[in-house]
Amino acid sequence: MLKKVLIANRGEIACRVIKTLKDMGIGSVAVFHHEDRAAPHVQLADESVQLTGDVPTAAYLDQAQIIAACKSTGADGIHPGYGFLSENAGFAEAITKEGIAFIGPDPDAMRLMGDKIESREFAAKNGVPIAPSARQTGSLEEFIKEAEKIGFPLLIKASAGGGGKGMKIVRQKGELEESIRVASSEAQRYFSDGRVYAEKLVELPRHIEVQVLGDGKGNVVHLFERECSIQRRYQKVVEESPAPNMPRDLRDRICAAAVKLASAAKYKNAGTVEFILGADGEFYFLEMNTRLQVEHPVTELVVGLDLVAEQLKIASGQGLSMKQSDVKQTGHAIEVRICAERPEKDYQPATGRVGVLQLPMGHDVRWDGGIKEGQAITPAFDSMLAKLICYGETRADAVAKMEVALHDLVLLGVPTNIDFLGRIMRHDVFKGGKLHTGFLTDHAESLMPPELTAEEETAVILTALLGDADFRISAFEVPEPYASIGAWHN
Repeated sequence: MLKKVLIANRGEIACRVIKTLKDMGIGSVAVFHHEDRAAPHVQLADESVQLTGDVPTAAYLDQAQIIAACKSTGADGIHPGYGFLSENAGFAEAITKEGIAFIGPDPDAMRLMGDKIESREFAAKNGVPIAPSARQTGSLEEFIKEAEKIGFPLLIKASAGGGGKGMKIVRQKGELEESIRVASSEAQRYFSDGRVYAEKLVELPRHIEVQVLGDGKGNVVHLFERECSIQRRYQKVVEESPAPNMPRDLRDRICAAAVKLASAAKYKNAGTVEFILGADGEFYFLEMNTRLQVEHPVTELVVGLDLVAEQLKIASGQGLSMKQSDVKQTGHAIEVRICAERPEKDYQPATGRVGVLQLPMGHDVRWDGGIKEGQAITPAFDSMLAKLICYGETRADAVAKMEVALHDLVLLGVPTNIDFLGRIMRHDVFKGGKLHTGFLTDHAESLMPPELTAEEETAVILTALLGDADFRISAFEVPEPYASIGAWHN
């Protein structure tokens, strides 16, 4: 087993990894930019190393500094979390050459799955369904002709893309050429790779993904599926497991396809195979994420496993600790992403300083966070602050617990989407499990908050503050020694 692990990340995922390291008796090393010097992940770790750089995000992407920090602290492994360097094959290769364990897949698998065109062709070759598609191998005119053969509507996608960048929907022939040019230009700007491809657009699909673990020798187990259809701007907002209203045979076929793909790639460590599922029951391979996913806690709760612990075991050379028959799915779990943003203003990112943070309590309530009271929330990083996860015996139980947990969660000082998430949980269509990726758009009006005047908004904030005991003490109680002296001291 590894003795000491450096977490090449920050925020809630760094805190999450450190928790498992402590549980397993493994030393932890945090890295931080000056802006994060007092952040929770720095305080939780056994050791910490400061990264230098004018731009905070650039510091966490500085491979040389991170490798140097690993060497200087004697860490024998690096966990990349997600984002930043987590899917950078060059980084994985560089630290492996230094004799440091990369807690993730091999570089070859990362490169294969990181290229959407190559990964799709690999999937098709190995019997995993892909949507009808065309790629540009010759001139633009030839590409347009091949794309038109698929039929409209079409989706133009960047080969190296993600997060909706380099993606365009085309509904008629006259839009196709310009959409290809725009998508390619956007892909070049964001990913330094202008390659795009066209595929059949599945209208209002469900987004289903399957968690897998592999030993790098072709042995793979799945940990069942997650539903990730509640999205805004191609970014997930709510995730759950198991997927609601899914027939058993369809679930089995999707999970089997994920295992087939990962086995063929001789995938090592944790990964997620993502699919789009049409209303007709047909599903298609979308991509494979070669890292731990933000939504991994819902899988942990329904299968009773610590995925970071499994990652560490595989990276230490212990292989898989289970067979497929050992994996059982029980109950239902839902996760929501707590973000500093204004949903009522087109999800505009928000900034501020955390003034009051009160967490919901409960046996089946889990908080994966990386923030604390007094912490500044700046535009330097992603808007996601934390994750709230609830478990229940049934989906209805989990939704009900999430409603209560969101009501009890207090986070003041920065605008967040907490109330918006509560409205999603209370929405009749969501409660019925009738989900697709257009849910937030279709129900945008009913999910918006009632408009408050400035006076009403101030009254709400003051009411919340007065409900906090620590605030009342600091604001109104007379400090010693004056409290003992009495009123006559005036």
